[in-house]
Amino acid sequence: MTHKNEPLDPKAMQAWVQAAKKSAPSGDLEALNWVTPEGIVVKPLYTAQDIEGLDQVNSLPGFEPYLRGPQATMYAVRPWTIRQYAGFSTAQESNAFYRKALEAGAQGVSVAFDLATHRGYDSDHPRVVGDVGKAGVAIDSVEDMKILFDGISLDRVSVSMTMNGAVLPILASYIVAANEQGVPTSALTGTIQNDILKEFMVRNTYIYPPEPSMRIIGDIIAYTAQEMPKFNSISISGYHIQEAGANQALELAFTLADGLEYVKLAMDKGLAVDEFAGRLSFFWGVGMNFYLEIAKMRAARMLWCRIMKDFGAKSPKSMMLRTHSQTSGWSLTQQDPYNNVVRTTIEAMAAVFGGTQSLHTNSFDEAIALPTAFSARIARNTQLILQEETHITSVVDPWAGSFMMERLTQDMADKAWEIIEEVKALGGMTQAVQSGWAKLKIESAAASKQARIDSGQDVIVGVNQYRLSAEQEANETPVEFLNVDNVRVRQEQIDRLAHIKQTRDESRVKAALTALTEGAKSKDANLLALSVEAMRLRATVGEVSDALEEVFGRHRADTHKVTGVYAQAYDSAQGWEQLKGEINEFAKVQGRRPRVLIAKLGQDGHDRGAKVVASSYADLGFDVDIGPLFQTPEECARQAIENDVHAVGISTLAAGHNTLVPAIIEQLKVQGGQEIIVFVGGVIPPQDYEVLYAKGVKGIYGPGTPIVASAKDVLENIKANLV
Repeated sequence: MTHKNEPLDPKAMQAWVQAAKKSAPSGDLEALNWVTPEGIVVKPLYTAQDIEGLDQVNSLPGFEPYLRGPQATMYAVRPWTIRQYAGFSTAQESNAFYRKALEAGAQGVSVAFDLATHRGYDSDHPRVVGDVGKAGVAIDSVEDMKILFDGISLDRVSVSMTMNGAVLPILASYIVAANEQGVPTSALTGTIQNDILKEFMVRNTYIYPPEPSMRIIGDIIAYTAQEMPKFNSISISGYHIQEAGANQALELAFTLADGLEYVKLAMDKGLAVDEFAGRLSFFWGVGMNFYLEIAKMRAARMLWCRIMKDFGAKSPKSMMLRTHSQTSGWSLTQQDPYNNVVRTTIEAMAAVFGGTQSLHTNSFDEAIALPTAFSARIARNTQLILQEETHITSVVDPWAGSFMMERLTQDMADKAWEIIEEVKALGGMTQAVQSGWAKLKIESAAASKQARIDSGQDVIVGVNQYRLSAEQEANETPVEFLNVDNVRVRQEQIDRLAHIKQTRDESRVKAALTALTEGAKSKDANLLALSVEAMRLRATVGEVSDALEEVFGRHRADTHKVTGVYAQAYDSAQGWEQLKGEINEFAKVQGRRPRVLIAKLGQDGHDRGAKVVASSYADLGFDVDIGPLFQTPEECARQAIENDVHAVGISTLAAGHNTLVPAIIEQLKVQGGQEIIVFVGGVIPPQDYEVLYAKGVKGIYGPGTPIVASAKDVLENIKANLV
């Protein structure tokens, strides 16, 4: 029996409406609608009427507008590439992990660098004492890069490197390491992230100001277009935009707007669009908003095709958006952490249904610490199970033709295009970033999301609903976590640096670094080509960065906070007004409001948590100062004393807490601010709590702690300290 695709009978539709009203709250059918954070209305029922006039319904995968996928057969012929994004302290340990992962089914290597490397500091620099090897692998020279890829054939294994700030010395050292392995530059495959606009918006691992940073990107695109035809010169990242708090429409719009800016930059360098655009790739975050994530990825391909045609692209490779994806780290919870295995699986399925070309699945313990080999295996096997056991790969774009998904894809595209038009009106993404407008949009979304969670509007299982009792939590077996011996790793790196400097030709290195500095002054020189020569002679990451800093300077970001957003979204839930009253009473008694400094220490630039806390505490009535990024403990203590704060709150997400938090407590004592209390929030293994309390920390607030609960505790500690 066959069925014609005919409009729904109006009588049948009316019958459904009547039946639905009977079950809807108070008979209100609109109460069944879900309004997304973007303002998109998701209905409980979609029909053929919802997709009338949508051209993409009749599109095919592998053909314009590529909504259904960049390849005609997609996973039916070639499943997505399984990647493992990891970096463990030293190059030796990371190399061992990569080799085991490749043997166990991983098909590419994705490198996580430590924060010292990201920020262009060698491991012996005094500003990175607590950062070396903590949140990724420490790379100071070509010698480290050679160890990192020892036994891994770089002519056969695709390598993805998440690097933006120190992109020149890192990409250069990878090229040299491959050459010394016997692999020609032209044979290298993989991706360098090289997306600096995103860094200025959210992740903050920049080094130089926006203008010279954009020049570096142009030089890399030009060099790779000529020398590395198989290598993706830029991965335009929405992942970190979403992790910083953006909803799906903001992530989509800002990422495509960044891409648009990079295309203009390359064309201004004299490249024809079809010379380089086929090697641009994208990187999406995939969170728990299942339908919207699928719609976002489908809409992204359709919009990118439109953008590239506007640039005059003729080659299909220029118009088809290819993407890597990663499941959300922010969605992972410290409470009931094995729930995270389920979350990651759901997010991985959304990425696959959305048509990703490669995927990294986060480990369940990453809300607590760096992943262990055990948790990383589960994350990798999640993808293998999806590929090998589910038969999901057998069908190209299985959501195609769905009334709901096609409508949602168009709605997502329309919402994102509105934002892109706003960006264009501001003068492009570089202007939107420099003005702070883009960052404030993301921070507002983040504050609103946190308020919805804290007030119970958005349910997080095991956190704000269905939480284990205190007795059950106490009886849970602690999750094992990876603990990096930062002192040992740093000393090993310092020793290797010393050996390199003793055995290299110092005069040739100095000449190469001088050439790099002179090249930075001239727009005609290619800075990647000059960096390759310097790294080949065994210059270090820090030396190359310093040579450029002589001309470009080092960027300092402004600090600011949004106000009113958290309070509005919190909607006067229980405890909010009461705590505001207590803060007002404190002000009457003490003659001033409780004052806190929210700070980041070391090179950890992930500031979503710090900004949300600062904004929400301000909405409650605290006087809030925000420290500049990348402070040392000495600088933070000085600011706290000068601003006469009652408390310092340290936000830590990069495993430096055991080094940096005791250091700030000691510096407060040394500088005469011993009456100032210290509290800590972020990714801290429960096993470290007692260590920090013993050092003098007054409060520790892990992921999932409601803002009102932490603020109440901070206020009580301040009161107790004043008695």
